[in-house]
Parts: sequence; C-alpha cells; structure tokens
Amino acid sequence: MSLSTTLETPQTGKYEQPTGLFINGEFTKGVEGKTFESINPSTEKPIVAVHEATEKDVDVAVSAARKAFEGEWRKVTPEQRSKYLFKLADLFDQNLDLLAAIESLDNGKAFAMAKVDIGMCAGCLRYYGGWADKITGKVIDTNSETFSYTRQEPIGVCGQIIPWNFPLLMWAWKIGPVVATGNTVVLKSAEQTPLGALYAAKLVKEAGFPPGVINVISGFGKTAGAAISAHMDIDKVAFTGSTVVGRQIMKAAAGSNLKKVTLELGGKSPNIVFDDANIEDAISWVNFGIYFNHGQCCCAGSRIYVQEGIYDKFIEAFKKRAAANKVGDPFASDTFQGPQVSQLQFDRIMGYIDAGRKEGAKVEIGGERQGDKGYFIQPTIFSNVSEDMKIMQEEIFGPVCSIAKFKTEEDAIRVGNSTTYGLAAAVHTQNLNTAIRVSNELRAGTVWVNAYNLLHHQLPFGGYKESGIGRELGEAALANYTQTKTVSIRLGGALFG
Repeated sequence: MSLSTTLETPQTGKYEQPTGLFINGEFTKGVEGKTFESINPSTEKPIVAVHEATEKDVDVAVSAARKAFEGEWRKVTPEQRSKYLFKLADLFDQNLDLLAAIESLDNGKAFAMAKVDIGMCAGCLRYYGGWADKITGKVIDTNSETFSYTRQEPIGVCGQIIPWNFPLLMWAWKIGPVVATGNTVVLKSAEQTPLGALYAAKLVKEAGFPPGVINVISGFGKTAGAAISAHMDIDKVAFTGSTVVGRQIMKAAAGSNLKKVTLELGGKSPNIVFDDANIEDAISWVNFGIYFNHGQCCCAGSRIYVQEGIYDKFIEAFKKRAAANKVGDPFASDTFQGPQVSQLQFDRIMGYIDAGRKEGAKVEIGGERQGDKGYFIQPTIFSNVSEDMKIMQEEIFGPVCSIAKFKTEEDAIRVGNSTTYGLAAAVHTQNLNTAIRVSNELRAGTVWVNAYNLLHHQLPFGGYKESGIGRELGEAALANYTQTKTVSIRLGGALFG
C-alpha cells in the first residue's frame, strides 16, 4: 500500500491525502503492514485505508522522539520554537478550507462549523508560539549565604491521545503547549478520524520542524493507545476522551513508569435557566449548548433546568427551535447538524433514547433516525425526567437532552451538582448577583453566563470530579508539560551559623 492517495471533497476538489505513519519527519508504513479503513459517516462507505500503528510502531516513534529530545531539539532556542509554531499556524490558515473539508469528510461535522474549528486551531498554535520564549523560573531569597533559583524544564517525551469529536482542534490543543515548552511528542489520533491529523503532520514537515519532534500515528486505542499509556520511555501522557478509558490510562501510567498524566474526560453539564432570563437568547444558547457538533461534545449542556415560572413557555419555544436545526449533508451550506461519527456511536445514542422511554421519560421531539443512509439522528428532547434516570446521569454524547423544572436557586445548585461529572455548566439570568452566586457554587471547571460553548485558547478548560485531571489551554496548560527544578548555590560562610 502506498503512503498517500488522491481524494476529493465537494468543497475543495482533489487533494493528496497522506496515509502512512508520520515518524521521525517522514511518512512510513507500519512495521506489521496493517491497515484500517476510515468510514464516511454521511454515506457509511469507506473513504480510504490508512496504515495502522501497533505496539512496535509506538516503539519506533518513541525512539525517534527520544533521540530528538536528547539531541537537536534541546539546542533549539525558545525563539525558534515560537517560529516553528507561528509557521505551522500560518499553514493552517493557508489550508483552512481543505482542512475543514477533511474534517467534514472524515468526521461528518458541518463544513461551516469545521472552518471555525480550523481557525481556532491556528489561533491556538499561534498563542502557544507566543508563550515559548516567556517560560521563566524564579530567584528565591532564602538567606545571604545562598543563591537559589528555579527552572521550568520540559518533561521529555510526551504521549498524546486525542478524540474523534474535534480531531484537528484537539490536535492543536495538544501540540501547542507540548512544543512551546520544549518537549517531543508521539500523538495518536482516534481510529474513527485519522485523516486530518495526518494532513496536519504534512504541514509539520512543511513548517520545518526537526525530525522526531512531532510524530503522528493512526491506530486503535486497545493497541497503540495502550502501548503509549504503558510505555516505559514516555514521560507523560495526555488523553482526551471518555472517563472509562481515562481510568484505564491512569492505571497503565501508574503500573509502568509512573508517568505524569492529564485527563480531559466526560461531562453531563447542567444548563440552568432562571425566570428572569431573556427567553429568546437563552433558547438560542441552550440549543447551541446541546446540538453543537451533533451533541458530540464533552461539555454539552445535556441537562437543562428551567425555573417553574417560565417552564411551559420555554419548552414549547425550545421544541420549535430544535426542530428548525437543519440535519443533513455536512457540505450543504445550511446544515447545522451532520451525522454521528460511527455506527457504534449511532447505536449507543439510540440505546440511550430507548432507555429514556423505558424509564418513563417523555419524548417531546425527535427520538428517531433521520433518513435511511448515514448515521443521522433527529434532535431529541426528553421531559418528565427524574435525577436517577440513566439519561440524566450518564454521558450520551449525542443530540439528546433532558429538560426539568426547578423552584429555587438552592434547587438549581443541588440538581446542577447531582452527577459524578463536573466539566462545565451555564447560568442564564439578568441578575448579576444570581449569576455570581450560582456560578461559584457549581462544581464545574467552566461556567458560562448567558452563553454556552464559548471556548478560547486563552481560557483554561478542564473538569472537576470525574471529568478529569489538569487543564487544557491558557497559561495553565504549560504546567502539564514542565517540571520545576530547584538550584541552590552556597556562596560561602560557615556550614552552621
């Protein structure tokens, strides 16, 4: 099998898609010669086969990353690291339409939404390019006989495992801080969406990164992902995905070389609407909060709580708004919601819809497959729910939400905190005091007020409770990839005063 193939998208025409593993600055075949197909979720048909990384390929990639870290990369100045990231960001901008089209083809997200993602990728890479030469230590004055200071040093070889819901955005979230801080990386894309990560690797080469600094492999979690998590020569692992898999990665890290771990995991986020909210605005943001990216969003506002004074009015208006979402071909200009990413995910979501019905919840709208081809699901709203229902406690990761009423501010806080997750939340109110009080009481890493899903590369993102460990984005992400060294120099004087 070749290392690239000619593909075509409706928006950009023909292009050359890399299909090999990107290791040590070159695309290469897998050691065992295995391949797997990427499936178009809109048509359920194969797009192309890519080379599959096994444990042996992870070893090869790690060796390349280690050689680069111990060799040329350590001599590269922070200023030069900035230039590499700036160049990569420029290449993302220059290839914005193509990268977005690859996302739509491989993932199924609406092309217009994918273009926003790629713009955010470039912004993230450029942001961390700006940080590369601003990572400093401190001088600490302990006494007149000692000169002491700290250094923030790179951890070493980092393994990164990214999800399928935002393939290139998560690529940029991971690559930006790991490169800015002087580490090298072996990144594994999700098996459902390998194509964008491989094309981005082509841009890495074009940007001039030294061989081995960024290695990108395609493979399955149970093989390549497990090999990264347990590898004895990987110093840190970062994972974005489900809480179930996050637990497995943490165990593997502890059972191997006790590598450092950051985890951005699942969510079951509350979206709370008070009586005094601007209903029209709130409905718009609630709709965006759950149906954005087809509900395949870890911070999706899937639990909607509306104060009893406006509940009936709100639910009728929300049903009309959800019904107006255009579900269909990702490349159509008016599409808001494309297909779910895979047959497995489609079946999983439909299973939750069935469970909601069986437990007595009422389907207000949706609840069925859309069309007869592709993994399309109608926007779905449940009412008549209780807090102990499966659809209220477990992450569905699809275009399905549940709506319930509450009486008081205390009730809203109690139900908002009533799951094991704590990734995000939102509060809709025109009362500033209410907004601040409730935001402070919600156990979530991000709380939006009169908005939803407003992510930005300057703002830290991560979860409380079972939604993860550590933070992505912002200055906070740099701490994931540096370690503090203390240097203390005795200047003279007696050993004991």
